[in-house]
Amino acid sequence: MRTPKDTQTEGTSMEVKIGIQHAPRELVVDTEDDAAAVEKQFTEAVAGDGVLALTDTKGRRVIVPANRISYVEIGTGSTGHVGFRS
Repeated sequence: MRTPKDTQTEGTSMEVKIGIQHAPRELVVDTEDDAAAVEKQFTEAVAGDGVLALTDTKGRRVIVPANRISYVEIGTGSTGHVGFRS
């Protein structure tokens, strides 16, 4: 059974942009994690010289070595889009 809270968060995703050293373009991941969770994962990855691993909205895993990350930009949540995105 769905609660009102479930229907509010359904279809919401967070856009995370990751700049990677020596890569010409940034990596963009749409994830269902909230900003605090992404920030915590990034902080732990950098502190432990590990990897930042995120799961996108389609269930794919994106894994980036923490020592190659230039920056992480955590966007605001966005509701499901229809049509073209820019």
